[in-house]
Amino acid sequence: MTSRDIPDPGFADDDGAPDPVLRAALDARAQGRVPATEVLGLLAGARLLVPVVAVLGEVEVDEAGLAHDKSSDMAAVLVTGADGRTALLAFTGADAMAAWDPQARPVPVTAATAATAALQEGAAALAVDLAGPAPYVLTGPDLEAVAAGWRLVRVDGRLAWVGASPDGPGDSPVPE
Repeated sequence: MTSRDIPDPGFADDDGAPDPVLRAALDARAQGRVPATEVLGLLAGARLLVPVVAVLGEVEVDEAGLAHDKSSDMAAVLVTGADGRTALLAFTGADAMAAWDPQARPVPVTAATAATAALQEGAAALAVDLAGPAPYVLTGPDLEAVAAGWRLVRVDGRLAWVGASPDGPGDSPVPE
């Protein structure tokens, strides 16, 4: 028998609790009390939970004509908005994910990993806490910047994404 090591994703002690500072910022943003940049700065360095759900693979029919699961796979969830664009789901905590789907299983990842997965799947957005308490959608250059591991910093009184790559995330300015 060959043994394999499963790499530690860095969240071995994660209990699924949301970051209270991020949650407060999301709530304040939803109420219009803080700018998007307040959330972006916190979200870029956050741990998120990406839900995985069972997806039926093959179905087997027995002698009595009853269908039974033959195989299933686990998959991350993409949703399609009213405008036709897709988004990968992510949640700030297990409570928010359970409000969306109690059967989903959490995979803790960095926001950069979630944003990268969204882009790799061809999604236009990362939808955070879709079922509440305060939904937030990350799109465009901000999604690209978070995926690249960039940080939002204040430079000469203005906000800018800062990272190791000489190529910036799109040409759009950071929203205030």
